[in-house]
Amino acid sequence: MHQQTNENRMTTGQTKGKNQKRHFCRNYIFLLMLTIGVTAQLASCTHHKIENVERAFYFWKNNSDLSDKEKEMCDTLGVKKLYIKFFEVNFNTERGNFPESKTDWWGRYSETDSYNEVVPTVYLRNVVFLKSSKEDLDMLADNVNFLINKYQNEKFREGVVMNEFQMDCDWTLKTKDNYFYFLKKLKAVSGKQISCTLRLYPYKYPDKMGVPPVDKATLMCYNLLNPLEIPNKNSILDLSELKSYLNVSQKYPKHLDIALPVYSWAQVYHNERFSELLYTNIKLLKNILKQEKPLWYNVTQDTVINNTYLRDGDKIKYEEIDAKKIRGAIALLKKNIDFDKNTTITLFHLDEEQLNNFTNEELSSFYSDFGK
Repeated sequence: MHQQTNENRMTTGQTKGKNQKRHFCRNYIFLLMLTIGVTAQLASCTHHKIENVERAFYFWKNNSDLSDKEKEMCDTLGVKKLYIKFFEVNFNTERGNFPESKTDWWGRYSETDSYNEVVPTVYLRNVVFLKSSKEDLDMLADNVNFLINKYQNEKFREGVVMNEFQMDCDWTLKTKDNYFYFLKKLKAVSGKQISCTLRLYPYKYPDKMGVPPVDKATLMCYNLLNPLEIPNKNSILDLSELKSYLNVSQKYPKHLDIALPVYSWAQVYHNERFSELLYTNIKLLKNILKQEKPLWYNVTQDTVINNTYLRDGDKIKYEEIDAKKIRGAIALLKKNIDFDKNTTITLFHLDEEQLNNFTNEELSSFYSDFGK
């Protein structure tokens, strides 16, 4: 009886010990998983915060110097870097590849200008890479490098740093190989750091669209939709569209900078047919518009704005960007992109009339919010 009782006690003790071990193991595993989760969350927050935000503007005017107001904006916002469109490259059968829409800068800068770095930017039309042979692309790389250096020597004061060239092209599957070949050649002949613009589609599908052979890329977070095909959405920046492209599982294999829009435009339609894009002050334009439905207006009187003749009865699709929408885009980008510590944020573009739609505090926050 005594022996049986001791055996029962031993069995009971063993069972209790096993249960305690199981309980301890469950608690340990739970705490371990909780610790890993918290650590991962903290790491995620750290990675998605930019420690050093370099502030920049695009400047995309062909025949204009910076106005005094635009220079003041650079100074006030602490912008030291400008991506300036030097020229575009087009193609036709008579001339082959040729430069057009050249910028016009002629020694108008002084030592008091706030910026000290210029990134020559070249827009290359997709047809260039559809029509060019490898020999043509070798020559194109030489010519682009030559013309950039020529502009640098003729049009910019001493002390302006130009260590980077940026190429802007909406490459496709058909032009990818030729475009990437050109980028490699330009890197070789220039000896410069080469960057390129990156649209959201190739960002989301790098396996399909390829990864450009550049030092870094600027993700263009605007012009997400064809403005003539989607009548009920803002083609410049639609947050649901942006979100759909940011949902990726892996970090992009190149350093990513970011470009955001600070412009608005009006699509002008004569007799129900698209005529042109009009950039102007929205307050001036809305004086002669009557809203028909979201984004859409009717012109109520004949007038001329920025050399564009608007007739009574013309239709306007006005696509406007405000601070709330840009902050929404920044929140999506911070949530979904694993940024490097040092990242350039560039606003498109430096234009006094367009920037009047924002306060200096709002413009500054479009940079600083990435570091919060």
